[in-house]
Amino acid sequence: MTQVSQPIATQFNHLPEAELIAQINRLRKEKNAVILAHNYQIPKIQDLADVTGDSLGLSIEASQTDADIILFCGVHFMAESAKILSPGKRVFLPHLGAGCALADSITVESLYEWKERYPDHTVVTYVNSSAEVKAESDICCTSANAVSVVRSLDTDKVLFTPDKNLARWVAKQVPEKQIIAYDGVCPTHDVLRYATVDRTRTEYPDAIIIAHPECREDVIAAAHEVCSTTGMLSAVDRYPDAKTFIIATEEAMIHQLQKRHPGKEFVVADGCIGCRLHCPYMKITGLQDVYFSLADERFEIELDDDIIEGARRSLDRMLAVPRDD
Repeated sequence: MTQVSQPIATQFNHLPEAELIAQINRLRKEKNAVILAHNYQIPKIQDLADVTGDSLGLSIEASQTDADIILFCGVHFMAESAKILSPGKRVFLPHLGAGCALADSITVESLYEWKERYPDHTVVTYVNSSAEVKAESDICCTSANAVSVVRSLDTDKVLFTPDKNLARWVAKQVPEKQIIAYDGVCPTHDVLRYATVDRTRTEYPDAIIIAHPECREDVIAAAHEVCSTTGMLSAVDRYPDAKTFIIATEEAMIHQLQKRHPGKEFVVADGCIGCRLHCPYMKITGLQDVYFSLADERFEIELDDDIIEGARRSLDRMLAVPRDD
């Protein structure tokens, strides 16, 4: 069972931003902490972090540091993954409200019921899931390696959880497998429709469309590239002559793309910043939350040993799969 400890907070102070950042830098040095930020965090958090990237990549990098504390600016399941891969380190989530609708769409109980209905199927679980669900799965995957993971399995019968859009995309890449998709989605990606992407493309007719595989089938069909957030950074390099890119994922990804490719123009697929492709869970963490999490050492992620062991087994099986590319 996941537990989140809640130490007594220090008195709230409205510090100027520059002073707040200075205090965070002081605390991270004093406490030997590494600050991780997912690509969907607000730009100020991304710029503050020691490492910015996708969820599992961040956890792997943190596990290879000598830091005593991992401060994960992301959502709850990401901080859990960091704890699974670094059980000897203390892991903190700056804001308790940083959940994930996709991860919440499947519980251990619903997974049990699903496995009983399909007893001869292998359970492949997307990393966007709780530690408990990972622990009861056969193998995990990311959006970047999902195809490789499914293709590597000895069985042809797969239960894919929890994202049905990702599952459908994988099924098209691996038609020789029978993939049964769980009925979960990421609301931020699933809300996007082809008509909206097409309208944006009309405004930028020469743009290259890059979509995350959590998007719906019609959006993916319209894309030139379908890849994870980390994959998006390198996908731009494959189009050296393109000037504009339409990005079908959470709007904050634009910040990292602009930093990596300052000479290019990036447009959110719904046509504007701050519209529908906005994850409220990712945006709930602010600089004050980072400061108080370090100052008060709140909110710590604690997992039972058996959960860590089971979830680590599923992650290790995934990490042992060679990438197709």
